[in-house]
Amino acid sequence: MSVSSQDINYVKEHIRLIPDFPKEGIQFVDITTTLKDAKAFGITLDYMKDSLNGRKIDIIVGLESRGFIYGAALSAAMNVGFVPIRKPGKLPADVISVDYDLEYGQDTIEMHKDAIKPGQKILIVDDLLATGGTADAASKLIRKAGGDIVGAVFFIELTSLEGRKRLEADGIKVKSMLQYDLD
Repeated sequence: MSVSSQDINYVKEHIRLIPDFPKEGIQFVDITTTLKDAKAFGITLDYMKDSLNGRKIDIIVGLESRGFIYGAALSAAMNVGFVPIRKPGKLPADVISVDYDLEYGQDTIEMHKDAIKPGQKILIVDDLLATGGTADAASKLIRKAGGDIVGAVFFIELTSLEGRKRLEADGIKVKSMLQYDLD
């Protein structure tokens, strides 16, 4: 199915912007309103699937936590595996990890050591692309495991934070369904 501009407008109408959340000065893009609407959620998944332009993928990697929602649903729809990338201490088996810098400090993400086999084609999926820090760290983790990243797809992109530039500079093709400039 090809997603039309009418479909995209339908989804946009289901986005809720919340001022001053989680703190003053932040405009929060609330996606829960699109998740509870089956049509909006379905259109979003169709967009993500269509954005691959027929490229073969073996595994979808979802970033904690809302990337699990889109990544798992998309992997089921495409009949490919799903791998969660999590914060430390959440995965039960042996893990590999990557530390990365945030605007306000440092964080770490992990993945099971046996989650990706060398040479597998990987798609990164998340709900939101902001600065690109977490997605960039995920790409390093995937490459550390020997995976070949075919792209990254996001539901929403905050264009003023330039996460796309960061990922594209690392050779990752980026797609996003909705773009907001919240400056």
